[in-house]
Amino acid sequence: MLPRKSIIPDEFSVPALVSRMPRKPVFRDRINKARFIAKGGACNLAHKNIREQARFLQDVFTTLVDLKWRFTLVIFTMTFLCSWLLFAMGWWLLAFAHGDLDLNPKAEQCVINVNSFTSAFLFSIEVQVTIGFGGRMITEQCPTAIAFLILQNIIGLIINAVMLGCIFMKTAQSHRRAETLIFSRQAVIAVRNNHLCFMIRVGDLRKSMIINAVVRLQVVRKTTTPEGEVIPIHQIDVQTESAGNSIFLLAPLNICHVIDKDSPLYDLSAMELQCSDLEVIVILEGVVETTGITTQARTSYVAEEIQWGHRFVPIVTEEDGVYSVDYSKFGNTVKVATPPCSARELDEKPSILIQTLHKSELSHQNSLRKRNSMRRNNSMRKNNSMRRNNSALSVPKVQFLTPENLQNSIVT
Repeated sequence: MLPRKSIIPDEFSVPALVSRMPRKPVFRDRINKARFIAKGGACNLAHKNIREQARFLQDVFTTLVDLKWRFTLVIFTMTFLCSWLLFAMGWWLLAFAHGDLDLNPKAEQCVINVNSFTSAFLFSIEVQVTIGFGGRMITEQCPTAIAFLILQNIIGLIINAVMLGCIFMKTAQSHRRAETLIFSRQAVIAVRNNHLCFMIRVGDLRKSMIINAVVRLQVVRKTTTPEGEVIPIHQIDVQTESAGNSIFLLAPLNICHVIDKDSPLYDLSAMELQCSDLEVIVILEGVVETTGITTQARTSYVAEEIQWGHRFVPIVTEEDGVYSVDYSKFGNTVKVATPPCSARELDEKPSILIQTLHKSELSHQNSLRKRNSMRRNNSMRKNNSMRRNNSALSVPKVQFLTPENLQNSIVT
């Protein structure tokens, strides 16, 4: 059968009309780039095809400290068990060679009551962990046993020092202190002192301070040299207002970077920043006041996490003679007047900043006028409603007629 023809012509059908309608340009989001430093400070880097694995064994202590806890505990347990078994085998061979296993009570023994491998194992544990000698002990009749006892004590002390030091270092690692050093989730770019500035906020949750705290900023992005060499991770140092000086991190601080000619953000506008693949790394280093250990906290900001035209709200207030910090507003920002152009354009045309500030002032005045007019209208409405309610609730006057008033009204 032939298909039934529609009553509406094909050129006026819905698909045809939709195809002829002008479409708005669609801006696709750029592909998410792998960040070099995670928000928590971990390095997002995988080492592959390392051929010289023996280099890790040359620094055993650092390798043990860097291992995960489950592997460290397994190595800790197996090291002691293997050492006890190894020396138990030595004590059993010593007793076998001396004839202590013949169970002859009259014979002179190297180790008393070591008659089997189990008793040798128990004696090995007693020697190494100094639990105490009970029924099993060495005698002066066997110099070889005395030398073997000294050897086990020395090796046991070395194993205890290494293993206990490894456990202590894992519990007192510097990055544990960095857990209480916080950064704002977002970075902002706004005008400060007539210059575009990149700002972040850092804070310390503990009362014990970080001594000689220094904040460093780096911009990491993919660049190509004039010779055609591609550098996938090009690190560019960024100067801050406190560059070269330690900060007094008693309360949360705003770290400011002035976007000047030497800044890698100098040529980026608000639109270009969203399309760029740069990553700003923040590194906070200092000495822990209580332990004296150097600690380091890290974070990073990609283009999607940089708010153009925002500023951090103040969170430090004075209450009853004490400065109070409200950490619930730590990452809160407020929108401010900021030109969307780059810092280069702002330096070449200073009038852009003046016009932007003038427009923001006019809009602020208009908003104040609207608020005042709305308040006046609301107050007038309230007054009118109150008057209506009072008039509706007013009681009419009642006149009482006396006989004289009644006669006068009849006569009139």
